[in-house]
Amino acid sequence: MKWALIIGASGDIGAAVAKDLAAQGWSLYLHYNNNAARVASALAQFRQHYPQQDFLGIKANLLEKESAEQIEKQLFGIDAVIFAEGTTSYGLFSEMPPARLHEMLLMQVTTPLHLLQLLEKKLAQNHFGRIIFIGSVYGGTGSAMEVGYSTVKGALTAFAAAYSKEVASLGMTVNVIAPGAVATQMNALFSAQEKGQVDREIPLGRFAKTSEISYWVSALLNERAAYMTGQTIYVTGGWLK
Repeated sequence: MKWALIIGASGDIGAAVAKDLAAQGWSLYLHYNNNAARVASALAQFRQHYPQQDFLGIKANLLEKESAEQIEKQLFGIDAVIFAEGTTSYGLFSEMPPARLHEMLLMQVTTPLHLLQLLEKKLAQNHFGRIIFIGSVYGGTGSAMEVGYSTVKGALTAFAAAYSKEVASLGMTVNVIAPGAVATQMNALFSAQEKGQVDREIPLGRFAKTSEISYWVSALLNERAAYMTGQTIYVTGGWLK
């Protein structure tokens, strides 16, 4: 039985990934910080529908110094880690408080990368380990008014390209899935007019469903995806990339 850790399992994309993987026979660690109720509900449903698998919740604030160690200590076996956490900040970069940029980097880069340092031996144990980041198209194209977010997501692309070379001999793969516009709570702040404008810019004419992003996580976890590593896969409906 394979185990996957989903960081940010209480978010919309993380929840979709968890739903897919549970249905495919994975045992899951579901990480969350604030939205305990959503994870508790998911755990109850998974335990009912998939009694042959195990499902555990892990609470940790990625902004806290020892959070990576706190998570690592709660893992028994681990075959895959999916980083689906994330937050953005809108506004001119010149007006962004340094503390806000620091928080974004800590949550989405510093803590996840430290966690991988702690997990490398466990991930390599079965010569299968999979590491997947949910990035963003902005990590490749950049976006005005979201310079900090673009920087954070671009760092993940650079990390995957580099780290994948170090761990390839261990049977581990490292990839980034970079969505465009997705129908999540993070994008719910768009007005109907603003959303319509973005829809018109996307060749497929709409925001992605979360299931259309989680599909690619499942694809990269397939044993036949073992030759795909160090890549950023843009899932954008033809938008920007």
